[in-house]
Amino acid sequence: MSAQPLITVLCPAYNEANYIENVLHFYVEALPADKELFIIDGGSTDGTIAIIEKWAAKDKSIHLLNNQHKYVPQALNIGLKASTGKIVVRLDAHTVYAKDYFEKIIETFKNTGADIVGGPMNPVGETVIQKAIAYATSGWFGIGNSKFHDVNYSGYVDSVYLGAWRREIFNDVGYFDEQMMRNQDDEFHYRAKSKGKTIYLNSEIKSTYFPRSSYGKLFKQYFQYGLYKPLVVKKIKSEVKVRHLIPLFFVLYIFSLTAAFKFPILILPLLLYLLIDMYSAFINNQTVAVKVASVLVYPTLHFSYGLGFLLGLFKQPKK
Repeated sequence: MSAQPLITVLCPAYNEANYIENVLHFYVEALPADKELFIIDGGSTDGTIAIIEKWAAKDKSIHLLNNQHKYVPQALNIGLKASTGKIVVRLDAHTVYAKDYFEKIIETFKNTGADIVGGPMNPVGETVIQKAIAYATSGWFGIGNSKFHDVNYSGYVDSVYLGAWRREIFNDVGYFDEQMMRNQDDEFHYRAKSKGKTIYLNSEIKSTYFPRSSYGKLFKQYFQYGLYKPLVVKKIKSEVKVRHLIPLFFVLYIFSLTAAFKFPILILPLLLYLLIDMYSAFINNQTVAVKVASVLVYPTLHFSYGLGFLLGLFKQPKK
C-alpha cells in the first residue's frame, strides 16, 4: 500500500453489531486494494467494538476511532482528520453495496472531473412497511423531484446518496457542519455547489438501502430531516427548493382545519390529498398489504417532515 492510499473509507457506527460485519466483508473483498477504512464509533455497547477490533487485528488498513460526540457530522470530521486517502468515500452500516462500488466511484471521478460523486438511493424493503416506505420514497408524491431517488438517472445534481469526495475539496469548502445532526451531507453538498464545485450522480454506483421498520421510526427520521433543513437553507439560500416547502404548507393547512366547522370549504384540499394518496398507493404492482401500508406512509412522510420544518424555522444554531 502506498504512503497515501487511493481511497479512504469512512463509516460512522453506533450499536451496529448486527450489520457491521457486512461492511467489513464488503470492504475487504472490494477493489481496489489500495485503501483504508476508518470506523468511527459513537460509544457502542452491543459488541460492535469487539467485532471491529477482531477484524482490525487481522487487517492493518482497518482502524477504529472513538466519537465521544456520538453524532454523524462529528464522526465524519474525526475520520477525515485521521485519514489520508486521495478519495474519501462514506459508507453506512445499513446499506449493502455492489462489488464494484469503489471501482465505479473512481471511474466516475476520472470520466466526469466532478468534485463529488455518488449513486442513487435505492430503498429495498423486507417487511410490508419497509416495502411501502421504499415505494413511497421513490416517487414524486412521496419526496418530490429529488434526483438521487431516481435509480435510473445519471447527471449533475444537488446532492448524492452518502457521497464520495476528492480530498482537496475539504481545503476549499471546509468540513461537515457539526450543528447538523441530520442533513449534514445535504448542507455540505449545497455549500460545495455554491462555491462552484460539481456533483455527479452515476446510476452505475449501486447500493441497496433498507428503510425504517415502523411508522414511528419513519416519523422520527423525517421529523429530524425537516427540523434541520431550515438551518441548511438559511446558510445556503440558493438551494431552497419548492419540495422543501410543500410539507410545511401541508402542516399549516392541517392546523387550519380547526376552522373547518365554520368554513367547510377547507375540507376540499384534504379530500384531494386523500384521493392522490390513494391513487399513488394503489397504482403499482405491489401486494395489497403494501398498497394499504403506503396509504399511511405518505401522510407520515409529509406531516413529520413539515412539522419538523416548522419547528426548525425557530431553531437556533448551537454555538
